Amino acid sequence: MRRKPSSPLPQRNGLDAARLKLPSEGAWPSLREHLVERLPRVAAERIDEMLAEERIWGVAGPLGVDTPFVPDSYIWFHRDLPVEVPVPFEVGVVYQDDDIVVADKPHFLATIPRGAHIMQTALVKLRESLGLPDLSPAHRLDRVTAGLVLFVVRRELRGKYQTMFRDRLVRKEYEAIAPYDPALEVPRVVRSRIIKERGIITAFEVDGEPNAETHVSLVERRGALGRYHLKPLTGRTHQLRLHMSGLGVPIVNDDFYPVLRDRPLDDFSSPLQLLAHTLSFVDPVSGVDRSFTSGLKLSAWS
Repeated sequence: MRRKPSSPLPQRNGLDAARLKLPSEGAWPSLREHLVERLPRVAAERIDEMLAEERIWGVAGPLGVDTPFVPDSYIWFHRDLPVEVPVPFEVGVVYQDDDIVVADKPHFLATIPRGAHIMQTALVKLRESLGLPDLSPAHRLDRVTAGLVLFVVRRELRGKYQTMFRDRLVRKEYEAIAPYDPALEVPRVVRSRIIKERGIITAFEVDGEPNAETHVSLVERRGALGRYHLKPLTGRTHQLRLHMSGLGVPIVNDDFYPVLRDRPLDDFSSPLQLLAHTLSFVDPVSGVDRSFTSGLKLSAWS
């Protein structure tokens, strides 16, 4: 397999340049005509500006307005950034060495660039603050969930750490604040089949062979609230939130389950009371047993 060429453009604001591979066949007379058709969300005038300002590059350098369409070639460019609401919470660093960074991600901060969240993401902030341009996540947390995220410092090690999560070799433990129900028998194991469809913001449980399993126990009670220990043995989208809601004790400030509620992106007043509290694993590079604990606290309890 032929190796994909490296980007001729450096990172900008901690972000890699976007890469596009041109089709093998096509009747476009120029690169410009192809991009106008391929990128309908980008105005033709903006594509003209980017070509005129030499913002679009090929392997050998910048490409101009008269560049012909070349099948199977690669181009790179930095996308225009969306206007983002600043997340007023810092990313903490729990541990760092030459191979990994373990970060404490706050509520409301996305793990990686996606959609409307680009600069306001843990990955971009850490790349810039730590001076680590090749930093990449080994796994992800929901934007509204706080706690530990493992990042890999060097690209050549990324696969080893990602495989560790894929193969369920990492013990992940969470804390959640939810209603206390004296009728709920805990500790218990919740098993269900969870489906997440593309284009639908929430996941849902269906009949069928279980693909999600969570151990749930009550750590402490304060009045109408309980502090729960959650140990997922699988990693389905919104698994913990769905399982707690299904037990009749939805996590405090959950805007998805059991009822979907709209929240403005600049509303940071009621964070989801879910925290990725502990990560434990045998390091696939060093062979060392590692265990990390979040320094964050859930506001509904503290």
